[in-house]
Amino acid sequence: MNDAATSRVRQPPKLTRFVVPDLCNAPALGIVVLVAQLLVIVLLFAGGPVTWARFALTSLFVQWVALASSGTLCLARGRLVSLGLMGGALASFVIVLAVTLIVGLISDRVLAGSLSGDVAGVHWPKIATQMAISGIITGMVLRYFYVQEQLREQEQSELQSRIQALQSRIRPHFLFNSMNIIASLIPTEPDTAESVVEDLSELFRASLNEAGNQVPIAEELALCERYVRIERLRLGDRLKVHWDLCDYPKSLKIPLLTLQPLLENAIYHGIQPLPEGGTVHVKLRYDGEIVHVDITNPVPPPESRGLSKGNQMAINNIKSRLSVLYGNGAALDVEERGDFYVTTLRYPFRTDG
Repeated sequence: MNDAATSRVRQPPKLTRFVVPDLCNAPALGIVVLVAQLLVIVLLFAGGPVTWARFALTSLFVQWVALASSGTLCLARGRLVSLGLMGGALASFVIVLAVTLIVGLISDRVLAGSLSGDVAGVHWPKIATQMAISGIITGMVLRYFYVQEQLREQEQSELQSRIQALQSRIRPHFLFNSMNIIASLIPTEPDTAESVVEDLSELFRASLNEAGNQVPIAEELALCERYVRIERLRLGDRLKVHWDLCDYPKSLKIPLLTLQPLLENAIYHGIQPLPEGGTVHVKLRYDGEIVHVDITNPVPPPESRGLSKGNQMAINNIKSRLSVLYGNGAALDVEERGDFYVTTLRYPFRTDG
């Protein structure tokens, strides 16, 4: 039963839509031209005399078919997606064959020295061969697109699972400490205990939110402040947090539960091991396109570092989330600068306003 369930989980996701890569940009067209020229070389040595004239004519024909097919698929990309998986794939196959037929007829008439519409003089066996080769290659390319999209969907699914695991993860020690704080406050300070319950419930509600959801950065900062209030009840005057926030627009967003785990790391690994405590500095800057966040905490003495040694799970998961959302445009770095650890977060964001 478990093996079957595991097997089902590991199966690639079933696609319901056909996705054609964006062939309208220069890098994609460059790849198309390169692959087409490699095909020309293969066809040139597959049979017949190897001459410069044959190389030039074959190159001209294949490049026209490749570029015309790419342009047509690019223009029809939105419509192909709406046709579903089988419909989009079949339509793409027909489009490439139609382009091959048209280019083949034109080239046949040009080589014959006549552009008349008389089909009796068309060399149909040659055109049939061209269409057969085009059909085989198109089928292979469409299969490649399908496999690539399937792998991308599988990677997205796995990363979403990791994101959900991060968002649903609250350290057990933090939960137990919070419950102990609530229990100790109920007899003497019931209002404070109620406030802690509200803060804790908000943290749990956020952890159960949709994976990868982006929220206004003010909401994430409010969540961090709730977390700090709970930790301050446990650590007392040992914990100080300095907020250095720029004037950011209300539309500025951030992936949910990005700052809170970083702040938790800073407190757990930087403040808790120090008997005298310390200060965590949170600095936010936004220049209109890039969001910069620096979280600085003291470096504990060597004898205390082993007590709070982490496994980098939160850091690695946040990096994966940023990679999914922003690709190479985002970065998360942790480095030791003298007596401080500095966690630097950068990601691109343009407000709607």
